[in-house]
Amino acid sequence: MSTPDLNLLITLDVLLAEGNVSRAAQRLHLSPSAMSRALARLRETTGDPLLVRAGRGLVPTPRALQLRAQVSQLVQDAQAVLRPAEKLDLQQLVRTFTLRVSDGFTENFGPSLIARVSQESPGVRLRFVQKLDKDSAALRDGSVDLETGVIADETGPEVRTRMLFRDHFVGVVRTGHALSQGEITPARYAAGTHVLVSRRGLDKGLMDEALQAFGLERVIGTYVGGFSAALAIARASDLIATVPERHTGKLRDAMFSFPLPVPSPEITVSMLWHPRMDGDAAHRWLRGCVWEVCGVPVGDSVGSR
Repeated sequence: MSTPDLNLLITLDVLLAEGNVSRAAQRLHLSPSAMSRALARLRETTGDPLLVRAGRGLVPTPRALQLRAQVSQLVQDAQAVLRPAEKLDLQQLVRTFTLRVSDGFTENFGPSLIARVSQESPGVRLRFVQKLDKDSAALRDGSVDLETGVIADETGPEVRTRMLFRDHFVGVVRTGHALSQGEITPARYAAGTHVLVSRRGLDKGLMDEALQAFGLERVIGTYVGGFSAALAIARASDLIATVPERHTGKLRDAMFSFPLPVPSPEITVSMLWHPRMDGDAAHRWLRGCVWEVCGVPVGDSVGSR
């Protein structure tokens, strides 16, 4: 059996990423005809057409989709092996890290994290982007360096994780709201008008299930996609927001927070990254900064103004 041409892995990686022979040729500084010949060799080697015509473009075959993540990882591993190791100099490091974070993270933890990073490495910049789903594709393709959030079934099995903190839900109302005085019973909590947070547009949430056990049903006054929006509305109205305590600590300043009068689930917030970044010294340093800023309790008190 002849030894396969491992250079074809690089060609295949670029072809699968671009889905276009001309663009792949440009990235590899080849002529379109040379790239077409390389694609022909790949088809012969794999025994699969890999990319097939669909209208004016090309679409990957099931075999190509199966190979895409594996080939990308192989190429990245090979590049890491051949790259000389460098001692990390934080004062000289110039790099931008992209963090995909859940709602409220930037407002609550961003200032402290930026200050910590800037103090240790002035040339590093942080780019925060909103986490709209739990798909791991952005970590896999390298467009995102680090994520925070709750681990879900959609999280890729290869993704590395480290717990930052455990959190639980609390009720929040504006200062002077009727619920800021007296005992908050399940009936009083349910009797108010609520803001429901649902990124998926659902009209019921976990608290509705908890209230059903008491034979109660709450009135939903409005629906929003995130905790920041829920708190902004509650701050300026008589609506009640139900949000994670630790995750929204600074967002609840000057508002009245109270323990929920019904059981609510605890959530675990973690940071997530792709295993190819395990050995990257700068990324290890970034993970340490995130953990030290977010992973140590700040002593936020519930039940106080």
